Amino acid sequence: MDTKKPSVANRFYRSLLLTLFIIPLSSAYADSVKTLEWDDLIPDHVIAALKKSAAIEIDHSGDAFEQQMSPLLNAVKKELDGQKVRLPGFMVPLGGDENKVTEFLLVPYFGACMHTPPPPTNQIVYVNFPMGVHPDMLYDPVWIEGPIKVGEVESDLAVSGYSMKAIKVSIYTEGE
Repeated sequence: MDTKKPSVANRFYRSLLLTLFIIPLSSAYADSVKTLEWDDLIPDHVIAALKKSAAIEIDHSGDAFEQQMSPLLNAVKKELDGQKVRLPGFMVPLGGDENKVTEFLLVPYFGACMHTPPPPTNQIVYVNFPMGVHPDMLYDPVWIEGPIKVGEVESDLAVSGYSMKAIKVSIYTEGE
């Protein structure tokens, strides 16, 4: 039985090899998550049709009433189904308790669905996050991350065109 300790050089090389193995794996995971903007949830042919017909542009300022008039703006991008994505937005609580929110709608502007008519269905993501977020986060923009699903989900406040069982919810920081 050999009871010799590995030399400093051997330990260094083992650590180096382990590090070289782990770094590509972690960057591969980071690369597999696609960062989206709200316009990315609208099919390209719809954007082209809206531009061609001189229809209204998408407005994330909260003036959503006119947007609902166009059925084109409710179309979803089916190719997003199952992709790992992250998307910034604001939470509109649907479920949870006084200590945590576990179910919410993610919307592109503060107050959507609560103080104004809801945005088009392709501008709402129904989110289930069993870990929950503290209710204080409801006033701040957040990032959600996880696999996005395409398909309508109806809630008391609105119908969403997308849903997600989030794996991560964090406070939005610009440039992140």
